[in-house]
Amino acid sequence: MRIMAQMAMVMNLDKCIGCHTCSVTCKQAWTNRSGVEYVWFNNVESRPGQGYPRTYQDQQRWQGGWVRTRRGRLKPRSGGRIKRLLSIFANPKLPSIQDYYEPWTYDYEHLITAPASDDTPVARPKSLLTGRDTKVTWSANWDDSLAGGNQIAAGDPVLAQVSDRVRQEYEKAFLFFLPRICEHCLNPSCAASCPSGAIYKRAEDGIVLVDQDRCRGWRMCVTGCPYKKVYFNHRTGKAEKCTFCFPRIEIGQPTICSETCVGRLRYIGLMLYDADAVARAAATEHETDLYAAQRSVFLDPRDPAVVAQAQRAGIPDDWIDAAARSPVWDLIMRYEVALPLHPEYRTMPMVWYIPPLSPVVDVLRDTGHDGEDATNLFGAVDALRIPTDYLAGLFTAGDPAPVTAVLHRLAAMRAYQRRINLGEPRDESIAAAVGMTGADIDDMYRLLAIAKYEERYVIPAAHAEDAHHLEALGTECPVGTSGPFGEASGGPAPISVETFHAQRSRQTADTPARVNLLNWDGKGRPEGLFPPREDDR
Repeated sequence: MRIMAQMAMVMNLDKCIGCHTCSVTCKQAWTNRSGVEYVWFNNVESRPGQGYPRTYQDQQRWQGGWVRTRRGRLKPRSGGRIKRLLSIFANPKLPSIQDYYEPWTYDYEHLITAPASDDTPVARPKSLLTGRDTKVTWSANWDDSLAGGNQIAAGDPVLAQVSDRVRQEYEKAFLFFLPRICEHCLNPSCAASCPSGAIYKRAEDGIVLVDQDRCRGWRMCVTGCPYKKVYFNHRTGKAEKCTFCFPRIEIGQPTICSETCVGRLRYIGLMLYDADAVARAAATEHETDLYAAQRSVFLDPRDPAVVAQAQRAGIPDDWIDAAARSPVWDLIMRYEVALPLHPEYRTMPMVWYIPPLSPVVDVLRDTGHDGEDATNLFGAVDALRIPTDYLAGLFTAGDPAPVTAVLHRLAAMRAYQRRINLGEPRDESIAAAVGMTGADIDDMYRLLAIAKYEERYVIPAAHAEDAHHLEALGTECPVGTSGPFGEASGGPAPISVETFHAQRSRQTADTPARVNLLNWDGKGRPEGLFPPREDDR
């Protein structure tokens, strides 16, 4: 057994309101510069829908992820080393800019400089790639809140896999939102597809990054990633992807998408896993068994034997303690309500989701029934407005049993807590019906509904003695100083050490926020910042 640590995230889809705040803040922090105008490390999709890029889940077309060979081994769906070598200069399995969208801005200058006339001047859309007039036909958020419409639903690869009966039910209209970032997989196919070895998985925390110095722009990683969360910077000729905000993680702060999430639906924590078991679990024969196989890789951080082995592996004690307090561990392993996104891709994703339950309560209430009664909820889960077959197509490779079990647990939590809120005696039979105790439901309710900041984000800070492993991979690629309309960011901006370390004193549940307005990076003694020392006088 070889124990390693992995940062992971869980998102509660029952709480996502589709406000896209996470997308905007991520855009401003990481991709607000020339060459990546079309790139969204974080995006929020309406389901059902085509996603971003369009139909990215259709692996027969895009050839992402892994496939299991007849010998029980894994190989990239896009082909082995020989095939990639032969096609290294021409990789056709790539989304085009039309599959993403052609980024644009508006010619606002025309509103100011247009000569006086009888007609009101118009700010025409201008392409950020060519600088010419363009027609806006698609974007990363084009089908927002349009889920269930015939035109949108017809392009959903997951919906195409379900039966005609479910498709007809879907057209009665419903939607839910699915935020997506890079999955930072245990078995990343993007890293296996890279001919240059530029994509690597950090040994200390499992975050998958791109070494900009080694990247040669082959774009095989874009093909290899089944989630299409690796992007090509057309200005620098390099690949880029979500970094899990590693400078923030290193000082114990959550990712920017989590920090700014309005619905407080994201949880971040540390998971311990057996690295020797990853390949075996990813090569599980039946796709419907991959969810259970991945759970079997995770190790109990409260097990004394696991703790002893982790200490021998060099994992610091505070990291082991953080793993024991991890909300991600509780949601995945203790309460069993979080599910991986598309485990059939065999990448062992580490961003998991709690499926939505809200529509079943609304439907029961609208029919005159008690929407929070346990008996009604359990019976209605089998006839959800959101078909369990569709959720299973997203999270359990088509197996509806784990999805149904999760929804039953969420329904039990609602019914159990509702009795408490009404002053009625606790009904332990509700908890027992889903294999839990009343104490378990209380703890799960606290975590999902009223958990404070420090309970949702349990992130151990990096150790100074490991600094040589945690050097920031600043991108020093030359970029232009201006785009066609001044939208580009100019030269590369190095990661500000102060920006992240100042957040040690940021606002939490109980302490006030402090901001370093002087933007001091902690090095040297800027004039006027400190009182003069005796030897300076």
